Amino acid sequence: MKSSNKKDNNKDFESVIREAEKIIQQIIHSGVAEETIVEQIRRFRSGFPSTPLLRPCTPGDGITVIDVQQQSALLKSYKQAVNEGRITKFVPASGAATRMFKSLLAVYNSDKDELPDLSGNDENTLFCRKFIASLPKFAFYGELKKLMADNGADLENACRDMDFRTILHYVLSPEGMDFGSLPKGLIPFHSYDEYSRTPFAEHIAEAVEYAQDTENKARMHFTVAPQHRERIEKHVAESIKRYPEIEFHITYSEQRKQTNTIAVDLNGEGFRTDDGKLLFRPAGHGALLINLNELEGDIIFLKNIDNVVPDHLKADTFKYKKLLGGLLVRLQNETFGYVRQLKESNVSREGLAKIEKFTTDKLAIPLPDNYDSMTTEQKQVCLLSKLHRPIRVCGMVENTGEPGGGPFWVADYEGIPAKQIVEKSQVDLDDPGQAECMKKTTHFNPVDIICGLRDFEGKPFNLLERIDRDTGFISVKSKDGKNLKAMELPGLWNGSMADWITIFVEVPLSTFSPVKTVNDLLKAEHQPSMRPAESLKMVSETSSNQR
Repeated sequence: MKSSNKKDNNKDFESVIREAEKIIQQIIHSGVAEETIVEQIRRFRSGFPSTPLLRPCTPGDGITVIDVQQQSALLKSYKQAVNEGRITKFVPASGAATRMFKSLLAVYNSDKDELPDLSGNDENTLFCRKFIASLPKFAFYGELKKLMADNGADLENACRDMDFRTILHYVLSPEGMDFGSLPKGLIPFHSYDEYSRTPFAEHIAEAVEYAQDTENKARMHFTVAPQHRERIEKHVAESIKRYPEIEFHITYSEQRKQTNTIAVDLNGEGFRTDDGKLLFRPAGHGALLINLNELEGDIIFLKNIDNVVPDHLKADTFKYKKLLGGLLVRLQNETFGYVRQLKESNVSREGLAKIEKFTTDKLAIPLPDNYDSMTTEQKQVCLLSKLHRPIRVCGMVENTGEPGGGPFWVADYEGIPAKQIVEKSQVDLDDPGQAECMKKTTHFNPVDIICGLRDFEGKPFNLLERIDRDTGFISVKSKDGKNLKAMELPGLWNGSMADWITIFVEVPLSTFSPVKTVNDLLKAEHQPSMRPAESLKMVSETSSNQR
């Protein structure tokens, strides 16, 4: 009897050892350090503190409005910087187009054995009807029509016969255009006379206008998903052929495996998939801070892949990119001068007063309550800590109800007011005062950010030292039909840049034209410029169809 129990115990022990070895191998393969996983699980159990909002930033109180008299000087400063080759465009472009086609995918996958019923009035059905009815207005219409013809199908007949299954098949599936799994940057967005442009191609067109130096060099960096990298590189290589006079320096990077976060179950234990493995998930755009840091760039223009418009609407984008860049350069020049003084010599009382005024008035950085009681040496140390940091100039548009973060005054870790971009997920909305403050925001973050990543000696800052690690967030997701908790790292333009000098600038709404769903491409800002006759013809055809 004892011998039997001993054998059973040995089997149990061996089973535990095998399971432990599997877990160790999974952790090693994940690329996430063991101590990082332990810290993430601790965070799941303790949670992240909410960000205490003081008030929204508004024009004159945290948001700068560039007046006409300043523009000439700012454009001149920018021109000098771009001529010197200091500018690089940085475009996060790893996102899949799945969300763009979410409603179409829902209809397409509803019942493979039957034609979709598009007679209903639910959200997905209405979305799909609009998409089908508007097909000729999409930049990919010609390509779709040819692809179907090459495979013995006729797009116009499919529309007339209400054969929506065939249309959606050629739009979404790998046998067709595969839009259901492509990265968003490879979807044709805009039509031109004889070709169409994807977001990658539109960002290249932008770079030609405002990122080209005196040697005709333009620098760009895209972050991409590894499974799509080869296809993206080929597409970009084809797109730049339209600009033979430009020498493009284009680099790519991928989100690092070590930035993934472990998922846990609702009890805070490591989540297991159906095959018993631990689950590691991408940790949001904050994970790209490593990519930005490794770039070691000088002046970086950060902008999302889907925020692009056709050429005839780019004027405001070009103008304000240059103005924001010029403002960054001028602030850098002044900041660098004061940092040199603070580092290299004892600054006079008058000199300190000048630096204090620049810090509080021009940069809108409040000083500690006990600043006046500090010694001269302590004041220099304090001012140096405020000025010797990366700088970001962030365009802010009027809030029209778009989901996302906004500019706020918050209390930093010392209780001192600071300007930050805050997401709704960071705020305690159960607190009536905080919820009301969130509602009062007048401006929205379109992710139109110019970053100064080098110090007064031209050396790159270590951006990883300036993260507010308390600004991540936890959400409930599902996998294999089971709920789990997922963690996102501090956002790239939120907590990851919390310890930067931050300048908010009002920019026109015309500089913000994101595409979140495929039907957003039907908005006027994504349609080609039409001559009056063409416009009248379209109105006439629309009226006839409605009759």
